[in-house]
Amino acid sequence: MNISRTALALLSAAALTASLSACSANVSLEAAPDSNNPACAEVSVRLPDELAGLSKRVTDAQATGAWGTPTAVILRCGLPLVEVSTLPCVTASGVDWLVDDSKKPSYRFVTFGRNPATEVIVDSRKVAGVSALGDLSAAIQSIEATKQCSTVSN
Repeated sequence: MNISRTALALLSAAALTASLSACSANVSLEAAPDSNNPACAEVSVRLPDELAGLSKRVTDAQATGAWGTPTAVILRCGLPLVEVSTLPCVTASGVDWLVDDSKKPSYRFVTFGRNPATEVIVDSRKVAGVSALGDLSAAIQSIEATKQCSTVSN
C-alpha cells in the first residue's frame, strides 16, 4: 500500500498545526481513523513522558502524542495496517518502520506489519529519528507484529 498524497498533505497540516501551537498548552492534532482501537489505548498508556530529551506535551486528540516545545515529534495510532509498500523499511529497537523522507527535514515513519499502524513524524533538525523511535519502541511493541521488513522485498 502506497501512502497517498492526501495522507501526506494531512500530515503536513497536522505538523504545521502542532508547530504553530507550540506556545499553547495543548498540541492540536487530528485523530487517526481507528484511534479508538483498544490496541491504540495500550500504546497511549505506554508513551514516555520524555522522548530523546524532549518533554511530552498534552494533545487534544485520541491516541496521539507530541514531544518538544516547539513540537519536534508527533505520534498518531490508528492508521490502516501496512504490509506492502515501495517505501524503504527499517528496523529500530525491534520495531519495523516504513520511512517517508519526502518532506525532509521532517521524516514520517509508519509501523510495518502492526494493526493498527502508528505513525511518527520527526523534525530531524531537533531530534534524530532513531532516538525518537527507540524511545517509542516499548509502547509500539504492545501491538503484535504480523509481518517483518525482512519477509518482504522492497
